[in-house]
Amino acid sequence: MAGPILERELRVLHLEDSEFDHQLLVAHLRRGGLRVQIHQVDSEADFLAALGMGWDVILSDYNLPGFSGLVALDLLKASGRDVPFILVSGEIGEDTAVEAMRNGASDYLLKNNLARLVPALLHAVEATETRRARVRADRELGESKQRLRELAQHLQTSIEQERAAIAREIHDDVGGSLTALKFDLAWIARHSTSAEVTNRVNSALETVTLAIDSSKRIMHNLRPAILEQGLVAALQWIASRFERRNGVACEIRLPASTPELPAGVPLVAYRTAQEALTNISKHAQATRVQLDLSLAGGVLSLEISDNGRGLSQEDLAKARSFGIRGLHERASTVGGWVDLSSGPAGTTLILSVPLNTAAAVDPNALPGGEPNDPSEWGEL
Repeated sequence: MAGPILERELRVLHLEDSEFDHQLLVAHLRRGGLRVQIHQVDSEADFLAALGMGWDVILSDYNLPGFSGLVALDLLKASGRDVPFILVSGEIGEDTAVEAMRNGASDYLLKNNLARLVPALLHAVEATETRRARVRADRELGESKQRLRELAQHLQTSIEQERAAIAREIHDDVGGSLTALKFDLAWIARHSTSAEVTNRVNSALETVTLAIDSSKRIMHNLRPAILEQGLVAALQWIASRFERRNGVACEIRLPASTPELPAGVPLVAYRTAQEALTNISKHAQATRVQLDLSLAGGVLSLEISDNGRGLSQEDLAKARSFGIRGLHERASTVGGWVDLSSGPAGTTLILSVPLNTAAAVDPNALPGGEPNDPSEWGEL
């Protein structure tokens, strides 16, 4: 980078009360092949006034009347400006030089030996510009990551909205039509005197019943209507459903009371439990599952653990492990995070979401026993 630096005119602020020393320093800079625009100041007031003028480097004497290079360095740091600062003095000691370097000075030189002036200045400017470039790159990377997070959150929200819309259409259109068809077939079966017609109608009824059950399952996966009864009821329902379908004991522990949760949190918690239980049923080969919901220190925690075969580091590091990434992104939409640990004794997934605590909701006010799904269609 020294090449580009040499090609441009450098703006130098020189804190020096001796005109002779100032002219000597200027001569060394120009003899070293540098094009400089240099401005001399000799007091604290002038130094402060000049700080905001955009300098490439500051060269400072150590001892000035009523002022010092170390005080100037402190003022530069207090201003928040990232400008290389080099002490150039005839009387600076080793201890003072070390202290100055610890406080942020780029280098120190003796006035009676300015042979290192140009290399030291170029090195300080190059190091500062490299640091600035790294800071800019880190900032741009952070902004890019933030935009990606916002995009992922937007996609998660859009997906849930679309799922809800499809679920409503299935419930209102498909579900309603199938239920009406089932009633009509049942009426035909009751009024038919032909055994052949009755058999065909009964066969059709079985097909329609299967279609209704499939529609319910699809609708549940798209949009858990059970959440209308609260997160506690939804977790009770999904746990009991998992236990029935997989024959795996699922112990669920719930708090005595839960706060009124912010919008979006119940759905994120439900989807997390749904994803975890789905993975357990597919891969874990577990015989026991435990689901815990708790609230402590203003943080809602949902923990799902199993005693299955666990996940290897290779499983966790897979480039296309989008299920795990999706859990992290989904949690971030409500300001939460997911911790996943796994070993030979099983796998544990913990969702944590900070909450603004509100009025507590008594789970005893929920329907007793296994919660009823409000999306159920009428039975014959």
